Amino acid sequence: MNQAIPYLMFDGKAKEALEFYREVFQWEVSELQTYGEANYPTPPEADDFIMHAKLKKDRLLIMVSDSFPGQDVAAGNHISLVLEFGSEEEIQSIYNAIANKGTVLMELQDTFWGAKYAKVKDPFGVIWDLNYTKK
Repeated sequence: MNQAIPYLMFDGKAKEALEFYREVFQWEVSELQTYGEANYPTPPEADDFIMHAKLKKDRLLIMVSDSFPGQDVAAGNHISLVLEFGSEEEIQSIYNAIANKGTVLMELQDTFWGAKYAKVKDPFGVIWDLNYTKK
């Protein structure tokens, strides 16, 4: 096994989340398919929901979906995703973008482990650990 691929599940807000992540992180959205486009029996109210999509940049891959109608999704703090950045400018830009629409759990700051770090929750309840290890 080479890598774990995070799979983010949303309750009807996957399109909005995909657009937000595309803008903030400059990720490419690919393989987007709605329930309505799939050859799968789905209630008409879910036709525009995302059955499956991928967010990609370089070697990073995250999968995204809306839950099937009738299946609840509970946002919580049981998972976070760590992103390692290559520059202070990049981490500052991403931090500002998420903090603008989300919740700051830990301000962007210098840490005892030699990094600039922040913990933020985006408007969709996903918690992000942002880290830039100083050289």
